[in-house]
Parts: sequence; C-alpha cells; structure tokens
Amino acid sequence: MGLSALQIRVSLDALTVIEPRFGTAIAQVGYPEPRVRAPGYATLLRTILGQQVSFKSADAVWQKLEAALGDVTDPQTVASASFDELRACGFSRQKQSYARSLAEHLIAGELKLDALPADDEDAITLLTKVKGIGRWSAEIYLLFAEGRPDIWPAGDLAVQIDIGHILQSPERPTEKQLRAIGEAWRPHRGAAAIFAWHHYMQVT
Repeated sequence: MGLSALQIRVSLDALTVIEPRFGTAIAQVGYPEPRVRAPGYATLLRTILGQQVSFKSADAVWQKLEAALGDVTDPQTVASASFDELRACGFSRQKQSYARSLAEHLIAGELKLDALPADDEDAITLLTKVKGIGRWSAEIYLLFAEGRPDIWPAGDLAVQIDIGHILQSPERPTEKQLRAIGEAWRPHRGAAAIFAWHHYMQVT
C-alpha cells in the first residue's frame, strides 16, 4: 500500500532540514493526506483506462467492463474478451492494445506484480515493457500502490510547477533539472512529490 501519513510526515520533516523552504510551504498548507491505491493488476488496468480522460469517464468504462465481463481483476477476462465486447465498454482500439498487453504479460509470467524488483529503476524498467505504461504511470503505481518512499515522478507537470514555486525558481524546472534537484532529497522524494501535489492544489 502507499506511504502512510506518519511516513509522509517523517520524510517531510527530514526534507525541511535539507531544504528549509519545504518547511515554509508546510506551514502554509499543512501536511498532505496519504495517496493509496491497492497493489495489483486492477490498479494498473485502471491507470490505463484513466489515460487522457477524466476520472468520471474512466470510472464509467470500468463499471461497464464489470457489468459485461464479471471479474475484471483476473487478467484472463480481458485477454479473452473480443474486440467488440471491449469496444462496447468504451475501450478505444489503442486502449484495447494496452489492456491486452498488460494482461498477456501477467498471464505469461513476464510481469509478477507481487514480486517486482526491489530496485526502483529495475521495477520501472519491467513495468514499462507493457505497452501503454510509460515511466510516469510506473512511478505512480510504485508510489501509490507499493509505497516506495523514494519514487520521484519528475516528469509530472504539477510537480514541476509546484517545486519551482516552492524553490522560488523564475522558470518551471524541466524533468531533467528536477531529477538533478531531487538527488539531494533522497530517500524522501516520494513524500516530496505527494506534498507537491497537495501544495499545488492549495495555492494555484
């Protein structure tokens, strides 16, 4: 499961020692609530469904999928479904390709979500072998579902904007710049990202 409220608070308190401007921002908006998702196939499938659409739209597709096919927590369900069945649930051709890729990797044993590599980069590399799962999606899964404390989604636009704001940068840092900045914040970068989303929502 994701990082607990206590883990986030302890990491953020450690970050304020490294970078005092985090302390100023925490005093402004308080500590964030945990962001937790259940580990496993269903969460990754929902991540694929949620790409480039609203949460409401993705949830509607998920409900249609459950109503039409039953147990969608089993990858075999999607793998066995026809093109027309998935299309009727709201899957585009592209998302069908992504969903089938995920199911097939799991069925073949090429991806074992209960035994991902302990090394974060190795886990990201394995997850991104699935068609439709990019680095950002892999990082979000590892942070929210597995609670890995040092995941750093530096490609996230809101994180870039808000860290730039906290650090009083004249321009939004690029992904490359943000990865370099975050090196000093190891092993607390997951909490830094969660706080950045929280702060972004409060001040923008």
